[in-house]
Amino acid sequence: MAEWVAVARVEEIPPGGFRVVNVDGTMVALFNLNGEYHAIDDVCTHDGGSLSGGEVQGEEVVCPRHAARFHIKSGAVTAPPAYEPVHVFPVRMRDGLIEVRDDRWV
Repeated sequence: MAEWVAVARVEEIPPGGFRVVNVDGTMVALFNLNGEYHAIDDVCTHDGGSLSGGEVQGEEVVCPRHAARFHIKSGAVTAPPAYEPVHVFPVRMRDGLIEVRDDRWV
């Protein structure tokens, strides 16, 4: 069973901010959307490039390589050239810490 991993303190990621974190060997992009934290695979499904550093527009992140767009909350593709969604990870806050769990293998 996958364990929860503490990846940041709540105050370390301001609204509109992001951070790339390692969760059980997987690079995960963690976003703060107006005080709500969301985590997705930090890999564009179009060509395997990193999504981190891409512009956040509303609830979407734009891949910095070829401008594919992904909905941060659902992982859904919102603009090509990607067609496959990215994985969304469970996130919780506990004692001022943001925790993420890799649930793909549970």
